[in-house]
Amino acid sequence: MANAIRFLAMDAIQAANSGHPGAPMGLADAATVLFTRHLKIDPGNPKWADRDRFVLSAGHASMLQYALHYLVGFEDMTIEQIKNFRQFGAITAGHPEYGHVQGVETTTGPLGQGIAAAVGMALAERMQNARYGDELADHYTYVMAGDGCLMEGISHEAIDFAGNLKLGRLILMWDDNDITIDGATDLSTSTDQCARFEASGWQVQAVDGHDAQAIDAAITAAKSSDKPSFIALKTVIGKGAPNKSGTNKVHGAPLGAEEIAATRAALNWAAPAFEIPEHILSAWREAGGRGLADRLDWEERLKNSPNRTDFEHGECEGLHPDFSKRINAFKADLNKTAPKIATRKASQNALEVVNAICTNTVGGSADLTGSNNTLTDGLGIISAGDFSGRYIYYGVREHAMAAIMNGLALHGGFVPYGGTFMVFAGYMLGAMRLSSLMGIRVIYVLTHDSIGLGEDGPTHQPVETLATLRALPNHNVIRPCDAVETAEAWECAMLATNTPTTLSLTRQGLPTLRTERNDENMVGKGAYILREAKAVRDITLIATGSEVHLAVETAQKLEADGINAAVVSMPCWELFDEQEQDYRDNVLGTAPRMAVEAAIEQGWSKYTGNADHFVGMNGFGASAPAPQLFEHFGLTTANICAKARHILNLVEA
Repeated sequence: MANAIRFLAMDAIQAANSGHPGAPMGLADAATVLFTRHLKIDPGNPKWADRDRFVLSAGHASMLQYALHYLVGFEDMTIEQIKNFRQFGAITAGHPEYGHVQGVETTTGPLGQGIAAAVGMALAERMQNARYGDELADHYTYVMAGDGCLMEGISHEAIDFAGNLKLGRLILMWDDNDITIDGATDLSTSTDQCARFEASGWQVQAVDGHDAQAIDAAITAAKSSDKPSFIALKTVIGKGAPNKSGTNKVHGAPLGAEEIAATRAALNWAAPAFEIPEHILSAWREAGGRGLADRLDWEERLKNSPNRTDFEHGECEGLHPDFSKRINAFKADLNKTAPKIATRKASQNALEVVNAICTNTVGGSADLTGSNNTLTDGLGIISAGDFSGRYIYYGVREHAMAAIMNGLALHGGFVPYGGTFMVFAGYMLGAMRLSSLMGIRVIYVLTHDSIGLGEDGPTHQPVETLATLRALPNHNVIRPCDAVETAEAWECAMLATNTPTTLSLTRQGLPTLRTERNDENMVGKGAYILREAKAVRDITLIATGSEVHLAVETAQKLEADGINAAVVSMPCWELFDEQEQDYRDNVLGTAPRMAVEAAIEQGWSKYTGNADHFVGMNGFGASAPAPQLFEHFGLTTANICAKARHILNLVEA
C-alpha cells in the first residue's frame, strides 16, 4: 500500500518533468499507517465538521497528498488529475491549494505555515469542545513537516504557543531524513529537534519512519497525551530508489526513466505507470471508507443535540440577523455624541457591539492588548485547561498569530481577529498573503498606523506598509477617518466572508466628521463625497484616516479664498474599485485631484492621475511628538492649501 504512493508520486513527477519525489517516497510508510489506521475522515463528505484535520506543511511533497486522496477515494482526485500533475487547469498544483482540492485543509508551500495553521485548527477543536463537548467536537489535527518547516522561525513561535496551551489533540510528524536541497542538513543546522520540542512542552517520540508497527504505536501514544505530540520519523528520502535514495538528488527533480525502472525492479512492482493493482487499490478504498460510520453517527448526534442551531450557525459563518441593525443604532449614537477619539479606541467600542452579537468572534493580540484595544467585556481568556473563552494572548509572535488565525478560520466555527502595531505587518506578511490567496475571513487590527504614533520613531512608523498591503490581491485595507467609519469598517470586515481585512487605526484622537445619520454603509463603497463643493469643483481632495479632517479644514480655507474644493474620504481602495464606473466617476469628479495620506505616494496616481498631486511621506519618519512630526513633514492645512493652489496654477498655465 505504501508503494502505491511511491509509484504514483514518481510517475506523476516524471510525467510533469518537475516536482519533489523524495518526501512522498520517504513518508509513504507513515502516511499509510496514518490514513489506514488513525485518520478520521470521510472522502464522501470532505467538509464533515468533526473530521480529523491533516496538514501537509511540507507542501512541496504535494504528490504524497494527491496520491493519498486518489487511493482513499476523494471524488475530485481522479487518475487523470494525477496524470496532469502541475499542468494548467488541473487541481493537482505544485503545492496543495485550499479551495481547489477536496480534503486540503490549508494552502501550504511556504515552509512552516502549515505547522502554525495546524496549531490554529487544534486550538479551534478545543474551543469547540469546550462549547459543545465530545458529542460534537472530538477530533485530532495531524501535521507532516520536514526539516525546512522546522528551520523557519514561524515554527518556533507556533510550537512554543501550542506547548504553552497544552494542545493535546495536535500531532506533528517530522520527516527526519537529513537532507535539504543544498545537501546534508548539517550544512545549515545541528539542532536537537527532540530536545527543542520537549523544552517547549511537547510529548516527544522518535521512531523508525519505515516501521509500520512502531509508527502505529507512536501515533496511538500521542493520541492519549495531554500535550501536543512530536514524532520524529527517521526516514530515507526517496525510499525505494536504489541509486538516488538518501541523497539530495531525489529531493526536487524527477527520478528519470532509468531510475524509475530500477525502482520498479527493486520493489517488485510490475504495474505500469499510473496503474494500481486491484487488490491494493481495494484495500486503500476500504480504508477510505472507515470514517463513514463515524460521520453518520456524528450527524445523528448533531440532529438530536440541543446545541444544533448554535453549532450550525457558527459553521456556516452566518451573522446574527440583527447585526446591521445593531451597527446602525451604534452609528446613530456616534452621530449624536461625536466623540474625538483614536480610531483604535473607536474600534474597541465597535467591537463591544460586534462581540456581543457575534458569539463566534475570537480576538487576540501579539502582546499589545492595551495598545490595540482588542479585548472587550465578557470575552473570557483562553488558557491551558480552559478553552471556553474568546480571547487569545498570542505573546510576541506576530507571524504565528496571523497563521494561527488562518487555522482558526479554516477549521470553521470562528471568526478570528488579532492586533499588533501596523509596522509589524512585515513580520506577518507570509501568513497574510495566504489569508488572501485562500480567500478566508481573517481580520487584522493594525494600530499606530502612521507618524501619528510619535516618539517611538521611524522603527515603528509604517510609512510603506499601506502600499505593501494594498498590493495584496483579495485583501481589503480599510483606514477609517473617525468613529463612524470605524464602525462601518467592522461591519464590512464581518461581511467579507471570502476576503481578509486589515483595519488601519490611529493612536491619536480624531474628530467625528459624520454627524448626520446615514444607515447606508459608506465605507462599503470604498470612497464617497464627504464634503461637496458649493459650486462647480475646482479641485477634489482625497484622503484617508487621520488626514481626512485635514482635507476638510483645507477645503474650508480654500473656499474662503474662492476655490471650490470637494473632499472625498477613501477608506478602502479595494472596495472603491469594485463600484460601478458611474459611481466612481461621480465621486472623483473631473476637476484636478490631490491625495493626502501620512504614508508614501505609491499607488495614489491611479486616482489622482499624477504622482506629484500628493501630500504625504517621501521617506522614513522621525522621533518626536506627533504634532511636531505632522508639521515637519508638511501634513498641515497650510501646506495642503499651498499644494492645491500650486496644482491649480499649473492647470491654469
